[in-house]
Amino acid sequence: MSFFTSGASESSPRIGSNLYALFPFYQLMGIGVLSFALAVSSPPAFSQSQSVNINTASPELLSESLSGVGLAKAYRIVEHRESYGPFESIDELVEVKGIGESIIAGNRDRIVLE
Repeated sequence: MSFFTSGASESSPRIGSNLYALFPFYQLMGIGVLSFALAVSSPPAFSQSQSVNINTASPELLSESLSGVGLAKAYRIVEHRESYGPFESIDELVEVKGIGESIIAGNRDRIVLE
């Protein structure tokens, strides 16, 4: 008996040789194709594609709809709106603490002023 053999007799089944019998290649490929199809076709669980009116939206809606805006920043947006009146331009969001040009640029297509 060699050091590298398992000591099992040649007639006993090996686990490695039975893997293909347990999981045929076509089943593995089917699982892979199905997983890919589901990942591509299903919408994300959390979609940020909805537009939001920053002059009327609640802090919760703002934080859910705008990327990079959590509840704290959303409350600051509402406080700014209540203190200074409705936003006349999307660029005025820079005046809100914590809202920078990158957040505005990333959300410009979602923001509505009415």
